Amino acid sequence: MRAMMTGGHRRPAARWNVFVRARATLDAHEHLAIGLGTSILAMVTVVLLVVTLLACLVGVGLLLVPMALRGLRAVANRERARLSRWGPEIIAPERTPAGLRGALADRTVRREAGWVVAHATSGLALGLVGLTFPVHAVQDATFWLWWWVLPPEEAATGALELWIVRDLPSALGVAVLAPIGIAVTMIVAPGMARLQAWPGRRLLAPDPDTDLTLRVAQLTATRAAALDAHATELRRIERSLHDGTQNRLVAVNVLLGAGLRALEGTPSAAREPLERAQGAAEQALAELRGVVRSILPPVLTDRSLADALTGLATSCPLPCRIDADIPARAAASVEATTYFVVAEALTNIAKHSQARQAAVKVRRHVDRLHVQIIDDGRGGADERRGSGLVGMRRRVEAHDGTFLLDSPPGGPTVLQVSLHCGS
Repeated sequence: MRAMMTGGHRRPAARWNVFVRARATLDAHEHLAIGLGTSILAMVTVVLLVVTLLACLVGVGLLLVPMALRGLRAVANRERARLSRWGPEIIAPERTPAGLRGALADRTVRREAGWVVAHATSGLALGLVGLTFPVHAVQDATFWLWWWVLPPEEAATGALELWIVRDLPSALGVAVLAPIGIAVTMIVAPGMARLQAWPGRRLLAPDPDTDLTLRVAQLTATRAAALDAHATELRRIERSLHDGTQNRLVAVNVLLGAGLRALEGTPSAAREPLERAQGAAEQALAELRGVVRSILPPVLTDRSLADALTGLATSCPLPCRIDADIPARAAASVEATTYFVVAEALTNIAKHSQARQAAVKVRRHVDRLHVQIIDDGRGGADERRGSGLVGMRRRVEAHDGTFLLDSPPGGPTVLQVSLHCGS
């Protein structure tokens, strides 16, 4: 009996391990593909640096130095952002040296130059090789569908030149190689992705002292933002209670007094003030519920964040698509912040953007929750003109998150928020 129970538990565990391995393989290919893109940018940057250095030998390259340094820093920061989405955050340096002498003396620039050379070579090779594995697997699996369109000298060797293909049965035999290719891909792809990222982790990370200094400054600013956000939220709740609920309750009290006086004189005249008092009390209760929901939406307690966002999309005046893949719950404060950001963003889109549709995408990667909100409106959103954007930024930064708004005139508007949500 014990052996049967153990065997019964092993099969689900094995299926789960296969699922985890498949998910890791897909993630690895995603990182290899994006790393391949940054490696191409790195190759272009290497060419730019070489041209700049050669031009400096004849004296005209000094004019190209600022552009080359900005290009190097831009590509390095793109790689830092890529690696930060996959693992521990890599903080970008705040300044770029102005001239050639300053660049040569700057240790960060030298490390970035070493990385760009390594990524333009090994990163490019790993990206190309890693992405060929699934291509070969698909080719082997589908070879029997299209082998007959190939010239005889090419179709005769099959997909990997292991046997001669002359008819459909021998073409179907090539499909046997597909599971082997898939297994090899699942084994080597995560390691290749880590190997591709290793130079960036090694060379683009700031020095420990710099990292600590920047982190202290960042946490200080975050703490100030959290205090400001807390004070702003208290003022908002106080105004809502004072201007709304309190005035309604005062009106109820006045109307009840009028009704009591009417009962002493003309009882029939008491009906109108009592009905008005009842209506005012109902309005006060509705406003009080609204204040309570603004503090922490009850829907997040009863349902998941994805369900809560779907409810927001349903009540949105324009078509809104929700794409939420959140395998685990985050902290209540993080989910509440995400909910309020999406709610405020959809309200702004409906009021100001003249958009025809909107889309919300939510993903959780390791210990960060990423939110992207897109609309096809007229664009031009600016934090300096209000629309609740400053309050949204403060809410996000209070959780040590990032808030990025891209809204060129004519649109589209893209809002990206990233929050720490624990491991």
